Order: sequence, then C-alpha cells, then structure tokens
Amino acid sequence: MGKDVDQTQYSREQRQQFRRKVKRGLDAFEQMLVDRHFEAERPLTGLEIELNLVDDDARPNFHNAEVLAEIADPDYQTELARFNIELNVDPRPLPGDSAMELETALRDSLNEADRRAAGVGSRIVMVGILPTLKISDYGPDWISENIRYTALNDSIFSARGEDIQLDIEGPAGEQLLATADSIAPESACTSVQLHLQVSPADFASHWNAAQAISAPQVALAANSPFFEGKRLWAETRIELFRQATDTRPIEFTNQGVRPRVFFGERWVTSIFDLFEENVRWFPALLAEVDGEDPLQVLEAGGTPQLSELNLHNGTIYRWNRPIYAVVGDQPHLRVENRVLPAGPTIMDTMANAAFYYGAVHSLVNSDRPVWSRLSFAAAEDNFLACAREGLEAEVYWPSYGELGVDELVLRHLLPLAHQGLQDWGVSQAVIDRYLGVIEARCKTGVNGAVWQTRTVAALEEQGMDREQALAEMTRRYIEHMHTNEPVHTWAL
Repeated sequence: MGKDVDQTQYSREQRQQFRRKVKRGLDAFEQMLVDRHFEAERPLTGLEIELNLVDDDARPNFHNAEVLAEIADPDYQTELARFNIELNVDPRPLPGDSAMELETALRDSLNEADRRAAGVGSRIVMVGILPTLKISDYGPDWISENIRYTALNDSIFSARGEDIQLDIEGPAGEQLLATADSIAPESACTSVQLHLQVSPADFASHWNAAQAISAPQVALAANSPFFEGKRLWAETRIELFRQATDTRPIEFTNQGVRPRVFFGERWVTSIFDLFEENVRWFPALLAEVDGEDPLQVLEAGGTPQLSELNLHNGTIYRWNRPIYAVVGDQPHLRVENRVLPAGPTIMDTMANAAFYYGAVHSLVNSDRPVWSRLSFAAAEDNFLACAREGLEAEVYWPSYGELGVDELVLRHLLPLAHQGLQDWGVSQAVIDRYLGVIEARCKTGVNGAVWQTRTVAALEEQGMDREQALAEMTRRYIEHMHTNEPVHTWAL
C-alpha cells in the first residue's frame, strides 16, 4: 500500500523542504552503505497479493471497507480502489518445506476471507486485471478512504496537466482507446510482489538477475488479457499500469522524459545507483516531511528511518524496486519484484515464486553473469515482448540467440531454478511440486491469459456476446481458483 501521508496538497515551501530532506537522506544512506551492518545473515522472502472483490454477477464490488471489517484480519489491508484489497505475508526463510507450509496457510486464509466476504455480498478474485471491469464502473467514490491515494491522484494530475490517454492494441487488432480523469485505471492492475532480503554487497547482482529474468516471469505468469471488454496484451497490466500513472504530457514523452513506471536504463553496481537515479530524475509527488534529521541520527549512532527518501522511492514504480527498511533499529535491504500478476491460484503463485527465487539464486552465483552478456536494451525488449505475447513470445538470450520463451525456460531456466532451490536448501518435494507446474505450463502452452482467452472464444462461439462471455468466464475462473488446481489443468 505504501507509506501513509497526512495531507493531499503541498505548498512550494513544503516541496523545497522535502527535496532538501530527500537529499540529506540520500547522503545518510550513502554513508550507511559504507559504515553500517545491514541485516542479511538469514535471507528472508516476503509476499504481497492484491485481490479483487466481485458481486454475484462477477462485476466489481466497491465496498472494501465493509469486506475488511468482516474479514477482521490485519494481514488484509486496503488498496487503491474500493474493489481492491491486499493480503500481506510475513517474511520467512525459504529452505525445507516452508513453501508448502505457506501454501497451506495462504489457501486457508483466503478460504476464510472469501467466506467472510460472502457474508457482505462479495467474492474474492486473484487475477491480474478483473475481466469484467470497465472504466465506466468508476463512480465518484471509487477511491479507497486513504489520504495517500487521493494525494497521489491529485499530484499526478497536477504534474500532467491533462487527462490520461489510454492506447493499447491487442494481437488480433482489438484496441483500447480511452481517456481518464483520475488514476482509477491503475487500480485495475492487481499483482503479486515478491521480496528478497539481501546484503548491500549482493544487492546489485540480485537486482540485475531479477531484471534479466523479468521477461520469462511475465510470459509464464501472464493473466491479464482483457480490459474494458477488449482482448489486449497477454499481460495488459504491464502497459496499462505505465499509462495510467504517467505524469508526462505528450511533449515530455516526446522529449524522452522518463516514465514513473520504469524498467530502468542500465545494469547497476550498487543499490545506491537506483536511489540516486530516483532523486536525480523524478520530481516528488508527495512531500510529507517528518522531524528526523537522518545525518544527525547517524552521527549519534542511531539508525535513520529515511522517511522522505522512502516516500519518494514508493512513488517510482520500477518493476524491480529497491527497498530500505528498519526493523527493531536494524536496517535491511530488499529487492521487490513487481512484475507478476495476481493468480490464478495460490499454487500457481507459489510456483511463480519458486521459479523466481531459484533462477535468481543461480544467476547470481553464475561464473559468467547473464547481465555481462545481455544488453540492457535486449532485456527490456524481452520484457515487453513477453508482456504482449505471453508464452508465444520470442526472446533473445546469450548462448541461445533468438528462441521461444517456452523453449528458453525448458532448456535453460528451469534447470537453473532447480539448482538454485537445491543450493538454497529447499526440499525436493517443494521443487518437484512447484517447478513441475512451470514445466507443465510450458509444455501445454497454457497460463492464465491463455485459459481466459480460450474460454471467452469458446463462449462467444456458443452465441454469447463479449460482455456475457467475460462474466461467465469470470464465474468459472472463480470456481477453478478456489480448487487450488493449477491453471494449466483447468477445463474451459
């Protein structure tokens, strides 16, 4: 959800003060990377899952406050729109059977949350974009009751100076052309975020590996083919999120000004590279200032919270985001992987996580790092191709040249993920369960996006119009989702 704020509008003086505090925070952070011990002795993983609420007609249901009150579990929190909620998972180590234990706990938690949500008229759906959602569904009270969200909306539109233009074309020629007078379409993009705690010395290699692996991740997990009734990208969420939060008027885009949803421009050598770029390139959207002087705290032997630097970092949406946090006066660093859509099931989610953690671990420990042989531009091209085309995408990979992403995964990345999980001490039962799902997706050619598009096509052939087919597909999706059987096994 991001850090809360107390106001929606900021004066010129507040913005100047915020900029000064951000720069002092950056100076303090630079010193800490040289002088301070960061918690990283036992690498921890974390997970966040964004969810949608629907009514009996599989349409978005804008009442998350009532649902959260009924669920009454602090692991579930508000999200941007009133039809969104978020499930947060406490950090934990990966070795042994912990992943299967987490799968059981998440499934039980989601079952109970769904049961309670049903008591106030909603079902919970894990999906990258709710297929039945339309821009016209967003009424005047669409946004959740959180000052941060209103402040972000106001700041983005103040920076942009005009309505947002949405323009996305799908593989069969269907095209979304729309305007929005708020960031409401951003809330259509519901994701899974994977966290990995690392040391300062290891951060750059983990971030570079995560960037390189982002394209296959998206292709394997694509689950967002529909928005506004249109068949668009396999993972439409990637492009919709970029356009829906764009602070740039068209002239700034033409000048090459960087978007806030940002793949990046280069491989990095330190986490400081990313924070320094954020400060240098992106104006502040939120300008909340606290009373801490980070350099004074550091000089006194304390651990600064770096509130302003973190607040600013939270408004720049890198697909792999650097995270600084303090727990019990101990600082730590994380890579937050943000490329995955939610769903289709908890088992699919765990399979996506296992593939990511295993592949990244092997890539980091490779004698010849892939980022030393793959241009950053090629990595970004791979990422966009996989978002557009999913499992049918062609990608470039060193030593393999141009090949299908499914072939790359089967021939190269799955063995890497297997070895990485073994090296991490993950049990063979966990490896077989989750990487078996990834292998089966590649061999069947079915992920969430493929199942959705095939089901809608079959329903339309039976005489349904697009709106009816999307609603019926979503109802079937929900029932399959709650079986926890992986999506490649679902019947149409």
